[in-house]
This record gives sequence, C-alpha cells and structure tokens, in this order.
Amino acid sequence: MQQRFSFKVEAVGLDAGYFTPAICRGLEQRNIYGVIGYRRPNHREGYLSKREFKYNREQDTYTCPNAHILHYRTTNRLGYREYTSTASACAGCPMKTQCTKSANGIKVMTRHVWQDHKEAVDAHRLEDKGKRLYARRKETVERSFADAKELHGHRYARYRGLAKVKGQCLLAAACQNMKKMARLLAQALLRLLQCPMRAMTNTPVYLGWI
Repeated sequence: MQQRFSFKVEAVGLDAGYFTPAICRGLEQRNIYGVIGYRRPNHREGYLSKREFKYNREQDTYTCPNAHILHYRTTNRLGYREYTSTASACAGCPMKTQCTKSANGIKVMTRHVWQDHKEAVDAHRLEDKGKRLYARRKETVERSFADAKELHGHRYARYRGLAKVKGQCLLAAACQNMKKMARLLAQALLRLLQCPMRAMTNTPVYLGWI
C-alpha cells in the first residue's frame, strides 16, 4: 500500500489471524503502530500452559514451574528456537504427567526468533491508544465485511477456483468503493450548495434527492 499508493501508514488495527512473527516484525521495521486482536491459545486440558514457563532473557533459558532450567538446543527450519530439559531432571519431577508425555521424557519449549516483535505489538493491545484504534476497526472494517455479506453475496463463493473467487471479491470491493465515492461527493455537493444559501437565509438547506 505504501509503495503502490504512496500512503503514509502510521497505525493499523488487525484481526487476530494476523498475529504472526513475520507481520509483527514488518510493522516494527516500518515504524507502524500495530494493534492486533487477541485469540485465546489452544491448551490441552490437564497440562501446564506455556505461560507457566518463564523465559529468562539474560540467560536465554526457560524455567519450568518446578524450577528446572531448559537450555537452548537448536533452531528449527521454521525459525523457532528449541529449549530442552534433561531426562534426569524430569524423571523424578512430581509435575511430569502434567508437563510432557514424550518418549524420551524431555520437555521441549519453542520460541520464535522474532518473538520480541510479537510481544512489542501485543503490548499495544492493552494501551489506551491501542484500545481506541481497535475500536475504530470494528466501526470501519467490520462494517464493510457485514455489508459485503448482506448486500454483495459474500456469504457463499459463487464460483469455483481461486481466480474466480478473487474476481467476485474484487467486484464487490469495487461496488463498495463506488458507493463510498458517491456518498462523499454528495456530501461535498451539499456543503457547497448550503454555504451561499445559508449566508442569505441563515437556515440550513436540505436536498431530498441526496
């Protein structure tokens, strides 16, 4: 958007589906204030959640709820750093059944190499500025989605294949943009007509056809 239309984007409000390391890093690199919706993480019932393992930034380690240290081992192909416990430490741990069922008895924690960017963007969600920005998203973007579903047949894909469905979406977006343009032009025309008449009559003038 910045390159194609030369828009200066200062802030964005995004759905929870966009909360990925790559997008958060991109926002930080471009100095864009991003606020992204929250989605409750999947949690296996009866097991310890990831937030119960504390990350130690200075030592680059994790500490489990039973105070054992998980050290960095490797970085996988997806960009996640892996931190592992030791079999001897986990063997006699009273919380082992709530922690892992791995065959080798070792707990593995992962942390993306761009996790710091995710945490920085996630913090915006709790700030006053972030709350105001995300509220505006519901008033604008969500309204557009609802309009597309109710008035432009977006409850179902009418064609098969990605290219044809993309064409349907683009046509609906074009219709929405034309309606917005017509409304803005009508409002501008109304203001132009009201200015001289208001000066003469000191009363507002309304045009029923707008």
